[in-house]
Amino acid sequence: MTRLGILGGGQLGRMLLQQAANYPVDTWVLEDDGDCPAAGLCRHFVKGDIRDYDSVLSFGRQVDVLTIEIENVNLEALEELEREGKTVIPRPKALRIIRDKILQKQYYRDHSIPTSDFRVVKNREELMAQADFLPAVQKLGMGGYDGRGVIVMREAKDMEQGFDSPSVLERLVPIDKELALVVAIGAAREESIFPPVEMVFDPVLNLLDYQVCPAVLPEKVFWKAEAVALTVARNFDSPGLFAVELFTDKAGNVYVNETAPRVHNSGHHTIEAHYCSQYDMLLRILLGMPPGNTDMILPSLMLNLLGEPGHSGEAVYDGLADVLRIDNVFVHIYGKRETRPGRKMGHVTVMSRERQELLHQASVVKRTLKVRSKQKN
Repeated sequence: MTRLGILGGGQLGRMLLQQAANYPVDTWVLEDDGDCPAAGLCRHFVKGDIRDYDSVLSFGRQVDVLTIEIENVNLEALEELEREGKTVIPRPKALRIIRDKILQKQYYRDHSIPTSDFRVVKNREELMAQADFLPAVQKLGMGGYDGRGVIVMREAKDMEQGFDSPSVLERLVPIDKELALVVAIGAAREESIFPPVEMVFDPVLNLLDYQVCPAVLPEKVFWKAEAVALTVARNFDSPGLFAVELFTDKAGNVYVNETAPRVHNSGHHTIEAHYCSQYDMLLRILLGMPPGNTDMILPSLMLNLLGEPGHSGEAVYDGLADVLRIDNVFVHIYGKRETRPGRKMGHVTVMSRERQELLHQASVVKRTLKVRSKQKN
């Protein structure tokens, strides 16, 4: 039985473990929070810091294959484990590029992958000298995620709130649609791709609000998006799952925004709506199995379930029973004990052949299901 190690115990690890129950694997998780979402679902839980060299090295030596559910891990330990013959997916060299947004943008440029124009700045002093480049978005090189580490700058006065750290300044693109495509690269370099989803973001939280699959695109833009996403993934020269986020403009141009080297929020809908989910696909890659069928069963809409404003503390799911009465609606609760405003607490997938029905049912779910705390702050 293969010993599968996962670095990180959040909701992505939890959903990977739910799928792993169908495979001959012995599951291990390294995480420093004993109450994390994945803790109760793995066979072996090891309490430790995924950013600590010794913790990751010791953990990795106990398993046969190692993967991540978040990029913020100790890379040097993964490189040593790879030298020792352990299977690490994605490979550390790919992870080193992706987790640093500066290196990631340079990777796109070096491989002639279309992306927005950008400049690299080391500190706020260098940032303040870039007023001629506005409007732009500043992204921290390291550490930003889920809308954190990102500042939109439309005029010079906005730069005063900029980060005083190495970062990338990206010129704003006139966006028509925001897309994501999940690409799978197998151990034998087989390539599979899930249909593109159209993403709609919460403008305040800068988090994904909901997404619809398949994205409605002109055929030429569809093929262009697929080709770009495949080019991004294959040039990392690593097996794994890569979620490629893209922008399109009114002229039909496609630009890469960012890439994640793992299962991703934009692929949650595949659990019910596709023959092979992103989690099943990753397990197949980790175990050296053939790729699955990425075709969709039905069109779908996935919306994030976020903690309500003004609520922090033990989570209560108001309206859950009412939502569960709706046909073709699937609720995923992540098992986080405490909620706080804007925290990802779960997601809901709606399936229907009719796009208008997807939007209607999603609106009903959003009005009905609320994540609150027992006592409002």
